[in-house]
Amino acid sequence: MTGSEVSPSFRLAYVPGVTPTKWVRIWNERLPDVPLTLIAVTAAEAPDVLRGGGADAGFVRLPIDRTDLSAIPLYTETTVVVVPKDHVVAAVDEVSAEDLADDIVLHPLDETLDWEHRPGRPANERPATTADAVELVAAGVGLLVVPQSLARLHHRKDLTYRPVSDAPESRVALSWPEDETTDLVEDFIGIVRGRTVNSSRGRSPAAAPAPAQPKRKRPDTGGARHKPAAGKSTGKSPRSGSGGPKGAKRGKPRRRS
Repeated sequence: MTGSEVSPSFRLAYVPGVTPTKWVRIWNERLPDVPLTLIAVTAAEAPDVLRGGGADAGFVRLPIDRTDLSAIPLYTETTVVVVPKDHVVAAVDEVSAEDLADDIVLHPLDETLDWEHRPGRPANERPATTADAVELVAAGVGLLVVPQSLARLHHRKDLTYRPVSDAPESRVALSWPEDETTDLVEDFIGIVRGRTVNSSRGRSPAAAPAPAQPKRKRPDTGGARHKPAAGKSTGKSPRSGSGGPKGAKRGKPRRRS
């Protein structure tokens, strides 16, 4: 690792649809002296931004070219179709790609799904961005299939969405330059994976002191000395006859000089 040098800040890239708010909040609680800077990038830009040193780590959508990059898959999103609220699809709970065969399905240039065969009929022109495609859906030009987080990001009151059962899924991962796994990157990996603040973060923790050996406890006597059982001699002549055995003779008192 190259974590011996602590940078004055941590730069985190993220693609549309990913909301890093929770992780940023935990970072600020644990490392208040290291400001975290968010950098919004497109899904296509993210790998090159990381390779070029524009960010220390970033949330990306898989698949990406993993050359020189490490990546930890975090979660998989449901794929949905965005439709006008009065569209026939809005009346069902789920559709298949085949159900969209007669509709124009928009495929923006920044599409993040890895289709083998794109569903529906193609539009005359591909929209430049997902945001542009959403506007076209609202205008009744066609439908749009996207990861659910993007449908939420571009939510409109006149649109809704439904899951597409057999569409490709989008996986979100945390990625960073392979040769730049710094201590701060390890810190952020720990936060994303839910490690506690006392976790070793994958690094060798300091040797813990050996646990103290428990002291042997003496038999509990209740804080009092053992007394002989009634009727038994201890081998010592008591000074008075109250506790002595029957028949024991008292010694003669000494004369005072």
